[in-house]
Amino acid sequence: MGRELNLSESRIMRHPFPGPGLAVRIVGEVNKERVEMLQEADDIFLQEIHKAGLYNKISQAFAVLLPECRSVGVMGDGRSYESCCVLRAVETEDFMSADWCHLPYSLLSSASSRITNHVKGINRVVYDISSKPPATIEWE
Repeated sequence: MGRELNLSESRIMRHPFPGPGLAVRIVGEVNKERVEMLQEADDIFLQEIHKAGLYNKISQAFAVLLPECRSVGVMGDGRSYESCCVLRAVETEDFMSADWCHLPYSLLSSASSRITNHVKGINRVVYDISSKPPATIEWE
């Protein structure tokens, strides 16, 4: 229908975005700092997906921030105790069921490295390989 209406391809292929916004992708208290962290991580993940030419092959992809799930890491010469970030990408025909995307390791590695090195407050990145059902696409 979008093509019949002459909408741009980027609008037609845009991934769904939750009605409540990014707040549903922050597990725990939502504040300005956490929203900014999530925006940065999500942007990096989507940049990597676009760079790999996979955006239009994925039904939905996004980052989730787990600010209350603290992780021990090493930054420079010291230990860090910071938040975890979950990356999620799914393929689906109808969003009633979905399977996780088998993204290339190189994409996941690059996204993880960029997020942990450029997003202050995140020191661990994990990839969600849960299908729907039993999981849902969004975390909240």
